[in-house]
Amino acid sequence: MGGRKRGFQSVRRCRKTLSLPVLLLVLAVVCGGCRKEEKAATPPAPVVEVIKVQQKDVPVYKEWVGALDGSINAVIRPQVTGYLVRQNYREGQVVKKGQILFEIDPRTFQATVNQAEASLEQAKGTLAIQEANAATASADLARVKPLAAKNAVSKKDLDDAVGRDLAARASVEAARAGVAVAAANLEKAQLDLGFTKIASPVEGIAGIAKTQLGNLVSPSMQDELTSVSTLDPIKVYINVSEREYLESKESRAKISDTSLQLILADGSVYPHAGVFALTDRQVDPTTGTFKIGALFPNADSFLRPGQYGRVRALIAMKKGALLVPQRAVGLLQGKHLMAVVDAKNTVDVRLVQVGEQIGSDWVIDKGLQPGETVVVEGLQKVRPQMTVTPKPYSPAAQQPASPLPSKKG
Repeated sequence: MGGRKRGFQSVRRCRKTLSLPVLLLVLAVVCGGCRKEEKAATPPAPVVEVIKVQQKDVPVYKEWVGALDGSINAVIRPQVTGYLVRQNYREGQVVKKGQILFEIDPRTFQATVNQAEASLEQAKGTLAIQEANAATASADLARVKPLAAKNAVSKKDLDDAVGRDLAARASVEAARAGVAVAAANLEKAQLDLGFTKIASPVEGIAGIAKTQLGNLVSPSMQDELTSVSTLDPIKVYINVSEREYLESKESRAKISDTSLQLILADGSVYPHAGVFALTDRQVDPTTGTFKIGALFPNADSFLRPGQYGRVRALIAMKKGALLVPQRAVGLLQGKHLMAVVDAKNTVDVRLVQVGEQIGSDWVIDKGLQPGETVVVEGLQKVRPQMTVTPKPYSPAAQQPASPLPSKKG
């Protein structure tokens, strides 16, 4: 417009000196220049990459972070006090149930066993003497009773005989108790001697020894020698919120055993399917979650306690789901937006309701129709009712391969 104004001013200045034909020619040139300036100021329609909305049946999964642990974890501790003299296993190797892992110096305990055996034999000898004395007292009482009935002996002789018999019987009972005590002491000494050989209570993988040969170990000091874990099957613990637990009440019966997958830290899927095995008795008051355990086969002990992974459970199959790339969905003030391009290449910006993520795609529950065209690249360029120049979306061009592998999980 500024050019047009200057042109008209020029025309007015020259009107007095120019003839009518020349004046018309000058005016035509000025107006033509103005039209060119106006046409050049109109920006071209932005180029965007688009894709058609896909519709297909998709599985719906839920995933939780899981911590791996042995199905049985036995902490090996000493049950007697002594010096550790031998280690009989290779660390990190499979051990059998009952296999001897460590030995404590047995000499003190063997001496205690020998002493207890001698005490038992002594108690048995004492019992034999008391039983003989009791037999004599009983025989004396048997002879005195008929004589007392005939007044051949005094009442005092009868009472003495009865007293000796009762005392002899009491001595026998005391001797028998002494034998029982001696036998118990021998059993205890033999148990302590047996505890000098520390065996594995389960079959599994034995860990690294946590004490050295020659150390004094004691149950009172809570010394831990090592741990043995049963790894087949292996447990995977996940934490499920109370809301998820309540929502899954109806769907838990639909979850098949083979739908439970374990995704490892490198993103690979463990080849064996798992099953849900247990639910803790209460909600953890600090986290508000249930602790749930799953079991996975682990015959080759590939999985080890302390690893982490993602447990994936098949919840349902969504029929006729609408799928779009995640890049096609924008977020503005907590709301999800998408740009739909109609047959006239006009943009319609809509609010949509997103569902589950399926790989690199997103399920759209509300806001789209099957077969519609949506903007994937160039979403920031478009405005409602804007005309655009669409071209097909090329995922490979937008996501070049990285020279380094990315970590998943």
